[in-house]
Amino acid sequence: MDSLTPEQRHKNMKSIKSKDTEIERILRKALRDKGYGYRKNYKALPGCPDIVLVKYQIAIFCDSEFFHGKDWEILKPKLENGKNPEFWINKIICISLHLSSFA
Repeated sequence: MDSLTPEQRHKNMKSIKSKDTEIERILRKALRDKGYGYRKNYKALPGCPDIVLVKYQIAIFCDSEFFHGKDWEILKPKLENGKNPEFWINKIICISLHLSSFA
């Protein structure tokens, strides 16, 4: 069950950025300072990684713990009781599988 009203949830979700988040900017600056070239939001790879070091074949996703399935035993029951549970559970499982294929 959602602890926020639909209006509060809408405002919260509307403010979440999908590109150029703070962690992405910090990481890109560190890579630039070390002399690494990279691509942003690389659409040629599945999942459109936030940063790709093409020369080294490294894809970096700057996602929150939610999308990595952190505390999955706690998260999954909450998703099952929320709105559109099939979509969210499949999305997190799919992203987790994509990330493990890069490891």
